[in-house]
Amino acid sequence: MRFDVVTLFPELIAPHLAMGVTRRAFAPGGAIDVRVWPLRDFALDGYRRVDDRPYGGGPGMVMLAEPLLRALDAAQAGRGDAPAPVIHFTPAGRRIDQALVQSLSRGAGAVLLCGRYEGVDQRILDRRVTMELSLGDFVLSGGELPALALLDAVARLQPGVLPDASRDEESFADGLLEAPCWTRPETLRIDGVDDPVPAVLLSGDHARIARWRRERSLELTARRRPDLIAAARAAGRLSADDERFIALAGL
Repeated sequence: MRFDVVTLFPELIAPHLAMGVTRRAFAPGGAIDVRVWPLRDFALDGYRRVDDRPYGGGPGMVMLAEPLLRALDAAQAGRGDAPAPVIHFTPAGRRIDQALVQSLSRGAGAVLLCGRYEGVDQRILDRRVTMELSLGDFVLSGGELPALALLDAVARLQPGVLPDASRDEESFADGLLEAPCWTRPETLRIDGVDDPVPAVLLSGDHARIARWRRERSLELTARRRPDLIAAARAAGRLSADDERFIALAGL
């Protein structure tokens, strides 16, 4: 799998690829090959300009079409005979979710276009961009952070990066939020009060623990993201025991 990142700030990309558990995916010979394309390398004038004032007036600057066109075409040429989808990060895009991440994690990768300033010349979006994505309903200074978030999420799903059990029990893996977790000490004294780990987690009864965690997951999801409960129900992912717990708990 290969991702090509077109960016004004290539120095933002490399450190992330060498940190944390996902570095296994990005290491030489790993599951994901990341190539970075500094956009200013494709500006032909002496000032290496990549932006200009918008036609029709207005605040800010717009990313020039010609350097972007050269950079995107170079990235595609570097991939050989199999052109990749081009993803542009913008608040106007589809919100990134786990279903999309899972789909991308099974593909051959993509070209990631990291915009800056007020936006990208519309002709590039019309002629070269396959998909527009967003982290959420807020504005960032550029597309590098969403690109890194997407790379991290895809890397976590690659074989050998995380243990299968860890990956399968994460939030959204089955459409629900992950249950809360505890670790040592068994009893934590905080603000003058002894706060123990729930007794069921110390019981050694794995079936009982699994059911308890499932119920905590259902409870947390119902309270914070009822839309996910509705989606899980529509997809047939809730068992009779799940539905019984939801009804009895009044969730």
